[in-house]
Amino acid sequence: GVFAHLEMLEAQAHEAALKEEEMEQQEEKLVNLKARVEELRLRRDELRAKVDLQEKRQLGKEEVASGSAQPSAQAMLEWKLRSVKAMLQIFYLTGISGKLTKRGVCFCISTAYESTYLDSYHLDLLTKPEVRIYRHSVPIFIPLEQIAQKYLQTDIRRFLSVLSDHLNAYAGRRYQADQLQEHFSDQIEGTLQRNSLCNLLVFNYNVSRKSQTFPFNARLLYGDPCCSLPTEAIVSC
Repeated sequence: GVFAHLEMLEAQAHEAALKEEEMEQQEEKLVNLKARVEELRLRRDELRAKVDLQEKRQLGKEEVASGSAQPSAQAMLEWKLRSVKAMLQIFYLTGISGKLTKRGVCFCISTAYESTYLDSYHLDLLTKPEVRIYRHSVPIFIPLEQIAQKYLQTDIRRFLSVLSDHLNAYAGRRYQADQLQEHFSDQIEGTLQRNSLCNLLVFNYNVSRKSQTFPFNARLLYGDPCCSLPTEAIVSC
């Protein structure tokens, strides 16, 4: 009757208010996280500038000490070691850590989505006679080879940064798909479908209203491989 309808409307209003409050909290959390990321990026840029300046000063001192002669092989090796150590300290602030090995450098790229830490991936690089990938745990569907061909020999910082963006975006998409399947299994019909890269999600869900159920089909497309949010959503009823 009328009372039952009013109770249903009141329950719907209460549920909508809770969802709105939850969305506001998530938006506030997202704003804080974005501010933190920006702060870390600024700090990273400052450290990069300091390291570059220190390297130039050190190289200048070595050139002055040796006169017009070319720097010795030992001096160049020490300079490269100092550069790598400084770079490791910088990347530690951005979720990338590493350590020197007998053959080169071993990097660890940690992924996270919002405030949740996810998987870590390892990358073992050889530095002699040239920089190359020795072994890694990066998933096969991440375009590691293309990224390496573009940046590894010319700008290793850029190489690690781009690779980190790909891995974090993939981990974020997979985490969201897992959360959707886990927390909304009662509303999702069947199993959520996704490909290995998690840049395409397809699922069916039902919406009930006035004792009627409406089936919906949703397709989420992620056009940007470095983004954890969909670029296109197609919903059909």
